[in-house]
Amino acid sequence: MSTDVQVRGPRVRDVIAVGRPAFWVVSIVPYYTGILLATHRLIPPVDEWPRLIVGAVVMGPLVWLAVLAVNDAYDLPSDRLNPRKAKSPLLDGRITLRAAKRLAFAAAVAAVGLSLHVGIVFALGVLLAVLLGYAYSVPPVRLKTRAGFDVAVNALALGAFGPLAGWAAINPDLSDFPWLMGLQGTLAAIGLYLPTTLADLESDRAAGYQTIAVRFGPRTTYLIGYTAWIAAAALSVILAATNTIIARTMLPLEVVMVPVLIAAYRKLIGPHQSFKGIITLATLFLFPCATFALTYTGVL
Repeated sequence: MSTDVQVRGPRVRDVIAVGRPAFWVVSIVPYYTGILLATHRLIPPVDEWPRLIVGAVVMGPLVWLAVLAVNDAYDLPSDRLNPRKAKSPLLDGRITLRAAKRLAFAAAVAAVGLSLHVGIVFALGVLLAVLLGYAYSVPPVRLKTRAGFDVAVNALALGAFGPLAGWAAINPDLSDFPWLMGLQGTLAAIGLYLPTTLADLESDRAAGYQTIAVRFGPRTTYLIGYTAWIAAAALSVILAATNTIIARTMLPLEVVMVPVLIAAYRKLIGPHQSFKGIITLATLFLFPCATFALTYTGVL
């Protein structure tokens, strides 16, 4: 029996490694934001918790495993040239290419199946997210290698789909969803996603992948991301000034934080990018987000 545990243990760890637990928060935080927008509460009603927890499992581990496993399977040529991917389970043989594809399919089926327990609108959104994940990675569509589409898929998935999923988990009627928040989230996601293409520029170029960074070069890619970041920051000021979604009481903080966030982008992000700066900037961005949550729910 001890031998079985030793054999199965690494396999479980390898599956988790493919799913990148560090990424789960990237979708769970926007998912929670959508719940907050729908309920006006920091903590949703207790009777909603079972469905919302299922939704969090779908949005975090399952969706990420589905899209990242298939992405790893079709990104092997560039991953072999990327030092950042040196410990990938696929590169050192801990998970085979065939197993990665099966894992992606199983996670996708599980994600869509479980999402039905949350609601039909939520499930349709999860199905769309999984299909986009496959379209991003799998030939002949392979949106990752189509400059512009690579950014659109990721920015919309993180900036708009996450909050929409949280909203749909509470209220399947999307007509009242605050779409301006989806726009702001998408702009911020563009600003944060584009530097990741710069971090992988050399390996993507060597593999022949026409990502936006390869197509337009580091300087232009950086400027597009910086412009989107400024636009997201400016929109938050406008929303606060007009008392639209963001309370006017947040305007003084917005006036202070917007220059800080813009300056931080220039300091932390550059044409030759590493993930350390992206993580630091994203962490700084959480401060105004947390303040918004407190004001939106009436705590402040």
